[in-house]
Amino acid sequence: MRQGTALAFLGVLAFSGSFPATVYAMQGLNPWLVATGRAALAGAIALTCLKATNHPLLPPRPLWPSYALISLGVVFGFPIFSGLALALGVSTSHAAVVIALLPAATAACAVLRAAERPRPLFWAACVAGATAVTAFTLTQHDQSQAAATWPDLLLVAALLSAAIGYTEGGRLSRRAPGWQVISHTLVISLPVTVPITAILALTTPMTPTPQAVIGFAYVAVISMFVGFIPWYAGLARGGIARAGQTQLTQPLLTLLWAWLLMGERFGLTTVAAALAVLVCVAITQRART
Repeated sequence: MRQGTALAFLGVLAFSGSFPATVYAMQGLNPWLVATGRAALAGAIALTCLKATNHPLLPPRPLWPSYALISLGVVFGFPIFSGLALALGVSTSHAAVVIALLPAATAACAVLRAAERPRPLFWAACVAGATAVTAFTLTQHDQSQAAATWPDLLLVAALLSAAIGYTEGGRLSRRAPGWQVISHTLVISLPVTVPITAILALTTPMTPTPQAVIGFAYVAVISMFVGFIPWYAGLARGGIARAGQTQLTQPLLTLLWAWLLMGERFGLTTVAAALAVLVCVAITQRART
């Protein structure tokens, strides 16, 4: 159990730098190019790893629908929605608080997928967490700027996408090693990610500054591939419910990276919202078991 929790935390640590790295990457690259290009590069790495270890390049055919669902969630959904939200000007600290509900959303998807019957406390905590996030986002925007709600809607879409992808990935990681699960997911996505990336690279302006290159390399290699290896392994060894609780630290880690790397300042409201969401998510994690 402890080994699984430790492995899962390594994955969370890798994921926590995704938002700052995405902002860096978009300083020189188109948001759509960052979202699809990271998956194309990660897919090439995954393909190389599968070939080097003499593993099949594609998963068993009966599992293709599940892998397609993971792809829609973590290869396309989360990177595109979160990237567009950041491109519209939302801060990484703000995004971290909204995405703080991801563990609860993942737990809810897992409950529905496994046809379990959670206790009423689980749903009460989910509602409380959603209320805390809603209150936070409303206090952060000028009510006269209706368009300001779009980044939050995009972040919610990113949250739901990741929750679905994590749920299916957690299920499949019980049958295959975590690195194979993410590798096969990335490889089956290559017929889509590679041509789109090539078209965007030829048709969108690029300014490959050192920061942009480093940010893109991080989200492609670490966030999209390497981070999933200990994450899925941790879920398999420690149990999805127990090991998944390590994700509660991700919002606070993201706030730390935003402060250290980007000089972002966040007030007591942001910290209070993050802590409130963490409490609610902690309750859902305990209630569902």
